[in-house]
Amino acid sequence: MHIRDFEIDQLRRGEKQSTWLDIAARAGGSDWRLPLQTVIGAEAGPTLLVLAGVHGDEYEGIAAIPQVYRAIKPQDLRGCLLMAPICNMPAYEARQRASPIDGLNLARVFPGDVDGSITRQIAFWLTRKLLSRADFLIDLHTGGIAYEIPTLIGYLHDSGELGQASQAAAAAFGAPVMWGHPLPLPPGRSISAATTLGIPSLYTEAPGGAGCDPDVVACFRDGVINVMKRLGMINGDLIRRQLTHHLLGDGNLDTVIDAPVAGFFQREVSLLEKVKRGQRLGAILDPTGAEMAPVNADQDGLIIMLRGIPPVKVGDGIAHITQPYHSGL
Repeated sequence: MHIRDFEIDQLRRGEKQSTWLDIAARAGGSDWRLPLQTVIGAEAGPTLLVLAGVHGDEYEGIAAIPQVYRAIKPQDLRGCLLMAPICNMPAYEARQRASPIDGLNLARVFPGDVDGSITRQIAFWLTRKLLSRADFLIDLHTGGIAYEIPTLIGYLHDSGELGQASQAAAAAFGAPVMWGHPLPLPPGRSISAATTLGIPSLYTEAPGGAGCDPDVVACFRDGVINVMKRLGMINGDLIRRQLTHHLLGDGNLDTVIDAPVAGFFQREVSLLEKVKRGQRLGAILDPTGAEMAPVNADQDGLIIMLRGIPPVKVGDGIAHITQPYHSGL
């Protein structure tokens, strides 16, 4: 079935299923497809959409969604659970962040374009057929191969209805770090598209790397189930994890401390370390180990992102600094 013909209302109450939806044609004549796992509760209730694999090199969310699917029984569910474990199949098959076909980053082109290239089409159909029908969105990300980020839950930090719903769900999710983002959110993200549609949302990050950390998978799985409990979709007590940091910042990882020269980045700080403006974070070395340029903090705060792959070219993101949350803000 092509995704244009998919309708949530056609799913039968009290059933669960895994299916594939065609998105666009491949050059060889087959189709790029979207895997979709759905659980339709025996009773009416909210619709939760969970996305993963928006970036093709982020694996923990991809692993967590099938575990959530196996754990949720239709007879115990009030509402509808929609989960797309690999949103960006071209990038996933290429084992890279962005699409190898059009070079675009799916997390920067929402709400998409039905007449655009493959990445814009994926964003369009995700928005049109899934996000627009949801009452809540969770988008599961990690740092991928290139970046290290602490395991966190990101939310909209705002006094309005969406912000209150987002922050309450973030607290229920149970990640060790909460990171709030005031309006306006950076454009092109699934969460910014959700905000435009009036839908509360969350997203995750985690250390990344080329593997799939089972502890992060468990955190994501339990977090989704916790949010379902918070939304009244299922019964049960929350699965608790200790909150170690509550942070506040714009969350825009496109505006970070960049590499001033190409070379080998040698870090001298750790994730969540407190730093001062001008403090040395590391240096970029040449192949002989000679220092070519220092990398310094651009503000006071805590390290929320670090480059995970030492080789860098000019303009590659090196680090990002955010602020602790104070309740008076």
